Amino acid sequence: MPQPLAHLVQDVADLLMQSRTRIVFAESCTAGLVSATLARVAGISEFHCGSAVVYRYDTKTRWLGVSHEMLLDPGPVSEAVARAMAVGVLERTPEANFAAAITGHLGPQAPPDQDGLIYIGIARRTSDQPEVKIIRQVLATEISGLAEARAASLREWRQWKAVEQVLTHVRDSLSALTQSPTEPH
Repeated sequence: MPQPLAHLVQDVADLLMQSRTRIVFAESCTAGLVSATLARVAGISEFHCGSAVVYRYDTKTRWLGVSHEMLLDPGPVSEAVARAMAVGVLERTPEANFAAAITGHLGPQAPPDQDGLIYIGIARRTSDQPEVKIIRQVLATEISGLAEARAASLREWRQWKAVEQVLTHVRDSLSALTQSPTEPH
């Protein structure tokens, strides 16, 4: 795990513990790396429910309820699929009250309009329908920094950047929850 992530991971773990929030992940392009990174924190099992690694269309459909039609149009790297993944994993994990999902194309051989593109879905269970926020980001097409270039391929570097982005948005969402005393967790 890249060193800068260590503080971010601990921040997320602390916020989960403070808010008594249980989280679940749905991961495509990161293949479980977000979950594995958070799982390095001792004692996190009380608040970390797990992760569905859903690389293939059929897995997204069967495990999370993402419609096959949606996977064809607008496609697996889309806001709609990120939303469906976040809601699907939250609905299928009754003990979780928070979910994060990621889908994207980290290369190689990405279509030019999707190269480095990720969508992150953050979902929170409410008494009604889940509240969902979607983040669209394009990760760099080149590795910055000589040490990083030596340590990773562009794909691996992008995977770690994607993990960082998911955890950053989880941290920010959890921070907003802990500062809003009128909202139930």
